[in-house]
Amino acid sequence: MSPIDVGALNSRVGEEVGVGEWFEVTQDRVNAFADATLDHQWIHQAGPQADAGPFGGPIAHGFLTLSLLSHLKAGIPALTQDGRLVVNYGLDRVRFISPVRVGSRIRARGVLSAVEPIAGGIQVKVTFTIELEGTERPAAVVESLTRLYD
Repeated sequence: MSPIDVGALNSRVGEEVGVGEWFEVTQDRVNAFADATLDHQWIHQAGPQADAGPFGGPIAHGFLTLSLLSHLKAGIPALTQDGRLVVNYGLDRVRFISPVRVGSRIRARGVLSAVEPIAGGIQVKVTFTIELEGTERPAAVVESLTRLYD
């Protein structure tokens, strides 16, 4: 394995790195997330209360949308392809812009935002916009930090 070319990655800052596949958010998935997190607020549950609520039906939890980012970005090519150790380092900023109604489809679009050297490798920040099919406003915008080690 050769050292990571920080200069080459720096030249791509501001560039779109890829777009993932569309993914449908189902009521079964929302229910499973509610069970896992013990968050059974009525806005997430199918039925007359959610239908009469402010969103016209049940919506996904914001944190479910965020959790799906791992899957949504799986179809986006990695910044390096050579078997390096890759670690999810966390998030800098997360904003939930629009509710995700059950039955909606979402996908991730990534833009390389920053590259910085760290001990033994580099840290990259990718800003992911979680798009909501058929709308101009995204579901969420997430600044994701990943560390790549030599």
